[in-house]
Amino acid sequence: MIREQRITSIEELTELLTEQEYRADIRRNRSEFVYRGMPNASFQLETSLRRNCKALQAKLEPAILKNFAKYAVMEDPKVYDNVWRQMILGQHHGLPTRLLDWTQSALVALHFAVTEDNLEKMDKRDSLVWRIDVKELHSHLPEKYRLVADKYEADIFSVDMLREICETVAEYDRDMGNSAMLVLEPPSISARIVNQYSFFSVTPMGMEDMEAFLDENTGNTVKFIIDKSLRWRIRDMLDTLNMSERIVYPGLDGLSKWIARHYFVKDE
Repeated sequence: MIREQRITSIEELTELLTEQEYRADIRRNRSEFVYRGMPNASFQLETSLRRNCKALQAKLEPAILKNFAKYAVMEDPKVYDNVWRQMILGQHHGLPTRLLDWTQSALVALHFAVTEDNLEKMDKRDSLVWRIDVKELHSHLPEKYRLVADKYEADIFSVDMLREICETVAEYDRDMGNSAMLVLEPPSISARIVNQYSFFSVTPMGMEDMEAFLDENTGNTVKFIIDKSLRWRIRDMLDTLNMSERIVYPGLDGLSKWIARHYFVKDE
């Protein structure tokens, strides 16, 4: 089930920022969680493909990927014959895809939860951070996926690992149905992906409601609701921790976003 936890003070961020499990086999602390920050607590876990194409997403996805690859091949010659790479490169550049962004950094997730394009809305609505357990999701995967993951001693899949199991989205959809999905680590095609510690969940077409799936099939999923009164306080704290637009969007675009927010004048 999904546990909902409301955050109304800085001290209540401790669980989110420090949750790691001690592993006796390596005598180190590790986390199996990935996070997703969203600026509006009413937003759903919904892919850009579903938002864009609605009930026609299954019919339109092949055309979207085919046309993207046809033109993107100039930028990346490998993209044309690898559907998973098409999705990742397309997602990175705003293409509607079935991928959903996650990060292994709670700080990065917090950044997206307390950052708005319209800063006037910062203290007008609650925001949220989702936390899911990758190992828990892994336990629901079909056997052939778990065997490949065990072979590479991994819970998070690479593009090559996924391609080793299935090369088409149709096969992936048949395998997963509405009862499983995997988490994919993208290749480091840009500094933005590296700095954001990015991962993607690959949503099967049969999974119409990801939140219902998580509620019914997981026990470690948490929805951290950040009270609107705390958002500016967290935003200012993150700046002192060097977690800002300058980091998550390397280059002049991120720099300009950070400067604009730094000098934003709040209403009385």
